[in-house]
Amino acid sequence: QVQLVESGGGLVQAGGSLRLSCAASGSGSTINAMGWYRQGPAKRRELVATITSGGSTNYADSVKGRFTISRDNAKNTVYLQMNSLKPEDTAVYYCYADVTERTLRYDYWGQGTQVTVSS
Repeated sequence: QVQLVESGGGLVQAGGSLRLSCAASGSGSTINAMGWYRQGPAKRRELVATITSGGSTNYADSVKGRFTISRDNAKNTVYLQMNSLKPEDTAVYYCYADVTERTLRYDYWGQGTQVTVSS
């Protein structure tokens, strides 16, 4: 099994920056894609950004040019650098990992970290 531990959320003013981190732990597993999703108040969970083990990235249109996802495969850690934050970025941000254990693939989620952007 894999555990995902997130850090880096908080309160920031509009235009500010935050960096989220998510460390994956567990043995006997292969971590494939990792990423970030978010769920705002009264909204459905939505994709923010993903990154494959090879470094290919995908972003939601709403964050392109402002957010950057990266990962350190040696540390099994994924990062989300968020710049030019807007009040509409306020949400709980969840780390995600696509994991292969033996021959089966599983989705793992972190506990979520709150990001609040004040206007």
